[in-house]
Amino acid sequence: MKQHIQNILLGTILLFSSIIFGQDISLFQQFNGRYDFVFVGNTLNPIENSFQSTVSVLTTSSADLTLNPNDVIEKAYLYWAGSGTGDFDVKLNGQTVTPDRTFSIQRVASNLVFDYFSAFKDITAQVQATGNGTYTISDLDVSNFIDFHAQRSTNFAGWALIVVYKNPDLPLNQLNVYDGMQAVPDEINITLNSLNVIDNVDAKIGFLAWEGDSGIAVNETLRINGNPIGNPPLNPVNNAFNGTNSFTNSTSLYNMDLDVYPIQNNITVGDTSAQIQLTSGQDFVMINAIVTKLNSQLPDATVGINNVATTCDSKTIIADYEVSNYSTAILPANTPVSIYANDVYIRTIFTQTIIPIDGNEIGQVTLIIPNTIADSFDLKFVVDDNGSGIGIVTEISEINNKFTIPVVLSLSPLFNLLPNKETCNEGSGKGTFNFSDYEAEVKANPSDTILFYDSLLNAQNSTNPIFNTSNFVALSTPKTIYVRLENANCSSITSFILETKNCPPIVHNFVSANNDGTNDTFHIDGLKDIFLKYKISIYNRWGTLIWTGINSSQEWDGFATNGILLDNKEIPVGTYFYIIDLNDPDYSEPLTGYLYLTR
Repeated sequence: MKQHIQNILLGTILLFSSIIFGQDISLFQQFNGRYDFVFVGNTLNPIENSFQSTVSVLTTSSADLTLNPNDVIEKAYLYWAGSGTGDFDVKLNGQTVTPDRTFSIQRVASNLVFDYFSAFKDITAQVQATGNGTYTISDLDVSNFIDFHAQRSTNFAGWALIVVYKNPDLPLNQLNVYDGMQAVPDEINITLNSLNVIDNVDAKIGFLAWEGDSGIAVNETLRINGNPIGNPPLNPVNNAFNGTNSFTNSTSLYNMDLDVYPIQNNITVGDTSAQIQLTSGQDFVMINAIVTKLNSQLPDATVGINNVATTCDSKTIIADYEVSNYSTAILPANTPVSIYANDVYIRTIFTQTIIPIDGNEIGQVTLIIPNTIADSFDLKFVVDDNGSGIGIVTEISEINNKFTIPVVLSLSPLFNLLPNKETCNEGSGKGTFNFSDYEAEVKANPSDTILFYDSLLNAQNSTNPIFNTSNFVALSTPKTIYVRLENANCSSITSFILETKNCPPIVHNFVSANNDGTNDTFHIDGLKDIFLKYKISIYNRWGTLIWTGINSSQEWDGFATNGILLDNKEIPVGTYFYIIDLNDPDYSEPLTGYLYLTR
């Protein structure tokens, strides 16, 4: 009578609108080889929630994992779920577990918002270390939400392990693990992609589902490719999700299901997908994970690009690649691998050997990129492609054959041409130069690095750079300065010339010939060893030549070497006249003026 009343109440509630938000079921992981799977888990509901006189959900429960001696654990995935927004800090055998991923469903019914959650953790290492034995989940607490959810009899919590194992005695299978969070009422439609059915013998599908009720079987059907399936008496066709565990034949997995169904009569050789449909007119069922097992003995070629080497200013590149075969059959030799740049076909190469199951082949190929392809492009390798997008090998999956990597060709830095630098001749072609501004001026790309060198060999080898660019002394000119520009991969070298010019001399026209160390001689800045053919003539006030000097002469010190006062006689204090013939094509007129002699 109590159950009847509850069912009437649930039916009345369903008259109100119900909106559900969740995450679509999609492929999480695929295994190809001698694999199978098992579900382990337990509910935290002490009794099915539709029959609870006192609402309660436990925080701890246990279940046993029992594998055969030759079963080797490959992966172990832990899922836990419950009513509410989530408890994401639980313990497995006393070890704290925090999720890698979480799922949620929000159900709006009768203007009330009901939250449900699920969490996922890859616990392979822990399960491999523990092996067979008892697994206990603790500290999974949804007590803050159970009274609210009891309004719709959806107060629950539970956990499950999906264990994928390998055994050499198993046939070659393909296992697909799908997960997400989708719910009914009224209908769920799930497309399971990435299947490859080559033999449907012993094909099976497993479901991890939450909140199914054994006492509610209103239009509740599970269909594969449109065909209703069941596993009676444990899972009747009209009540698939009814708190059962197909692995233990338990009927007391209250408000959760760990069920497996044979589907070899519901799936066809050649199928690459399957359609799952769940309907329910009343029961609120959430699908969390689905596992399919299909017999599969096919190769599965994948390709990767490990490295791309470029040469500066060249369209030729060298690519290191790897073809792998993580599958259930060998990949034959001469499997084509076609190569594209920005989807433009370049060439086709071929595998050299038979690649075994879980094996690979490493290769290297030299490619010439067409000039029509930009210097930045996507390099794509496609295995099992004859260059026309057509494969020659039947594979487990035809959607994992591509690998793309961005490539930027190495180009030498561009630069601006630099004008030559000129300064005054300090003697014998010596000059002091400031070309520090050329570091910015030479750059076409501000991010390039710049260094200056005094020889081409140093620039080529990047040795002995010039650091004092603001006060560089060239002992002789003209002198070539080399500029090395570098980017991340390449370098360029340009140059400019340091030159000196004969600047106008500066005449100091006051001579105090008293040997005090100051102005003792007739000194002219910028003359000696600069104007190599100059001639100085000094005259007295009457126009008589008293002294001449050239580049090899000492500076005039107030003594006469010409005229009436010979033999280096001192001449009187007074004003004298000078003529300086520079004998330089840039200075056609002599320098003339007066100088003043004192003692």
